[in-house]
Amino acid sequence: MNVISGLPFEVRPSPIQGLGAFATRPIAVGTRIIEYAGERLTPAEAEARYPDEPGSRHHTFLFAIDDDVVVDASVNGNEARFLNHSCAPNCDVVVDEKRLWIEALHDIEVGEELVYDYAFVLEERHTPTAKRRYPCACGAITCRGTILARKRG
Repeated sequence: MNVISGLPFEVRPSPIQGLGAFATRPIAVGTRIIEYAGERLTPAEAEARYPDEPGSRHHTFLFAIDDDVVVDASVNGNEARFLNHSCAPNCDVVVDEKRLWIEALHDIEVGEELVYDYAFVLEERHTPTAKRRYPCACGAITCRGTILARKRG
C-alpha cells in the first residue's frame, strides 16, 4: 500500500456540491490519500449533537467507524471532509485499526475530483421524501439520485 506524503489534492469549488478535493498530482490505485479525522463520539453523542429533523436536508461530517465510534470531522477534522459523494467513486474508505483512510480505487489523474460513495445507511423505507433529504448531484451515468446505500433484499 502506498501512502503519500503531503496532500496530493487541493480543496476548491466543486460542480457536485460546495467544496471538493481535486488531485494536484497523479495518485496510484491503492494509495492511502488521507485519514478522515475528527472528534470521536459515541452514536448517542452524535445524535444529540445533530438531531435528525424531518423535512430538513441531511448534512453533517459524521462517519461511523463501527457501532461504538463516530468521527465528527466538523470538530478537529481535516481536508478529508471535503471529499464529495459520487455513485461512480474513484476512492473508498478503509477502516484500519479504528482509523478511517481514504484510498484510491483506481489511478487518479491530475484535476480529477476525489469522490467516494457515502452509502449512507437509512433504516427506514427509502421513500421519495427520504431520498430528497439525501440527494446526490454527482452527474454519473450510474447516479442513483441519492447518497443512500442500496437496500439489501
